[in-house]
Amino acid sequence: MRMRPSPPRAPKAPEVTGPGPTIGAWLPPQFGWVAPRLLPVASASTSNFLRWKMAESAFAERSDGGEEKVSGAEVIAQALKTQDVEYVFGIVGIPVTEIAVAAQKLGIRYVGMRNEQAACYAASAVGYLTGRPGVCLVVSGPGLIHALGGMANANVNCWPLIVIGGSSERRQETMGAFQEFPQVEACRLYCKFSARPSSIETIPSIIEKAVRSSIYGRPGPCYVDIPADFVNFQVNVNSIKYVECCLPPPVSMAETSAVYMAASVLRNAKRPLLIIGKGAAYSRAEEAIRKLVGQCKLPFLPTPMGKGVVPDNHPNCVSAARSRALQFADVIVLFGARLNWILHFGLPPRYQPDVKFIQIDICAEELGNNVKPAVSLLGDINAVTKQLLEQFDKTPWQYPPESSWWQTLREKMESNEAASKELASQKSLPMNYYTVFYQVQEQLPRDCFVVSEGANTMDIGRTVIQNYLPRHRLDAGTFGTMGVGLGFAIAAAIVARDRNPGKRVICVEGDSAFGFSGMEVETICRYNLPIVLLVVNNNGIYQGFDADSWKEMLKFGDATEVAPPVCLLPNSHYEQVMTAFGGKGYFVQTPEELQKSLRESLADTTKPSLINIMIEPQATRKAQEEQKMTKSPYKEFLSLQGLNVFPEGCNVREESLAFLSWPLCLWTPAIKERIACNAEEATRILRSCLKLEAEQRTSQCMGFGIGSLGLEAPFRGPSMSKPVFLTWKGGCNTR
Repeated sequence: MRMRPSPPRAPKAPEVTGPGPTIGAWLPPQFGWVAPRLLPVASASTSNFLRWKMAESAFAERSDGGEEKVSGAEVIAQALKTQDVEYVFGIVGIPVTEIAVAAQKLGIRYVGMRNEQAACYAASAVGYLTGRPGVCLVVSGPGLIHALGGMANANVNCWPLIVIGGSSERRQETMGAFQEFPQVEACRLYCKFSARPSSIETIPSIIEKAVRSSIYGRPGPCYVDIPADFVNFQVNVNSIKYVECCLPPPVSMAETSAVYMAASVLRNAKRPLLIIGKGAAYSRAEEAIRKLVGQCKLPFLPTPMGKGVVPDNHPNCVSAARSRALQFADVIVLFGARLNWILHFGLPPRYQPDVKFIQIDICAEELGNNVKPAVSLLGDINAVTKQLLEQFDKTPWQYPPESSWWQTLREKMESNEAASKELASQKSLPMNYYTVFYQVQEQLPRDCFVVSEGANTMDIGRTVIQNYLPRHRLDAGTFGTMGVGLGFAIAAAIVARDRNPGKRVICVEGDSAFGFSGMEVETICRYNLPIVLLVVNNNGIYQGFDADSWKEMLKFGDATEVAPPVCLLPNSHYEQVMTAFGGKGYFVQTPEELQKSLRESLADTTKPSLINIMIEPQATRKAQEEQKMTKSPYKEFLSLQGLNVFPEGCNVREESLAFLSWPLCLWTPAIKERIACNAEEATRILRSCLKLEAEQRTSQCMGFGIGSLGLEAPFRGPSMSKPVFLTWKGGCNTR
């Protein structure tokens, strides 16, 4: 997609020139389209070569007017430099290569990625980590479309980002130009600001506005479109007026009366709770929030990327009792945290019906979303927190640490931590998630960046791996985006190299998540970033199957027919991707091997490492209290028919399985056959298996999946060894 089609032989003279397929100077438009001067002479006829030389000579004569010239690419680079942009990530090609070269000449760091999505993720992470937007540089059409995922992710996460996209030449618009696409219009859906400069002279003001818009108010992405004919066109230096670097965002404060009211509501709380979101991390509110927590002795709960604003090992952190804290708190203060899906929208049954929210946010439109707050505090999180502290400095107040609320939370924390440690102490192989993460937690440096993505890998890892510093955890975020991990890790490593040499970056990935951007391992090795990649490998999405079960299953048909969509190839050696590019790779199956490989990886600051950690394919998280509060389409469907296949005590991970009225087909290694059946028959068989398991303490079935729908719900009984595959097969015959 990066190649330019052969040029027409005799086009109409364009208004301005555009770039060609190599980096180099181009001849002026009045001589028509000609090849670059770097093109080998042997590729053209002698007559064409003479014509090029004559045109080149004429161009030199016409340009020698004493005026210093500057190209559009150089103007773009200087405008970025003036706005304190430090990092550009991207994939170059027509027409943006010269922009990257010009940026490097000015000292802006350029990181070439392998996919525009990953480049966009990296640039947005730089914005979150530094407070100044990173730039994602992409080519026109497909290149820009690939970057839209990163732009959408930054938009939902509220991270500053600048995307610069090349576009087709202006004179060819609507003609079906190479990679022509309505880029400015498309990006408006995902951006705070999207524009194309009307001339090279207006580029500095457009870039300044993009940078300013990305960091002022609620942060977010902005897009600048650069026509191909701007990049190499020369203009007089004196015609360019660069705009001064935009100042840091103005700090807004909440109304004094609202702050007083918020302090009053908090003082009267019987079961208070502070929720710390990534908005607090972005606003650099850690010092003020830590002081508030310590001074008022309040329990706090961080959201995933709010971890580290106050250290996870702080005695007032109640993450281990998250569900209990949310469900029974009567006053909740939101520090830059939104009542979206991550916090269950602030609604019952996850919360008390009469819970009072004190909402602190930089964005007025966010106040009152889903739940009307008792008090709204509009302003910068750091500034508003300091305003609250002033109230408690004037009239000191502490929440009593011996209260029944604290006792309830501590008891729940202790029981949950004990359950996790029990799972971590299991000696059985393959390992489970908790065994892996407790081993990792023991060795991680306290000041390291932790990047995480995946389903179970991210969710379980977050509860075990601790963060002690703000903005040191990056994960799938509000948008729940898979594929962000390696881009985020590269961004963190680049920033750490410049600002905190020696600081480590640990990227914890599920095997499915790793597949989204695994080729960025080459980027990591090319720039010699000493990232430690941990791939927690369960052979699937959510869950997979071991090699023996996989082989057995394939005896009953082609993988496209019998393999549940959540399965990946068993025992894949992802560590060999790292060794292929010169890094270190480890294949790990035991806790001892994990300890050794992680110790060696952390000790080596000269090379990246990838540790491929094999775990139990059917491993899952411990039983969750919130399952009792979650609707189950499958259980609801079965209850309508008077059926129940879930014995008491079964820990069931459920997806939407309300499609069981369709014809089904059951296959299990235990009976080595697939059985065409309806929902009632399938239920009867599964219930029999579970009953036998409970009675004999043997393992008859481990799980079932609606294969063609991509849904799976593993059963958990007293023990387990073999899976049951329940696959929809409309009208299939018994085999």
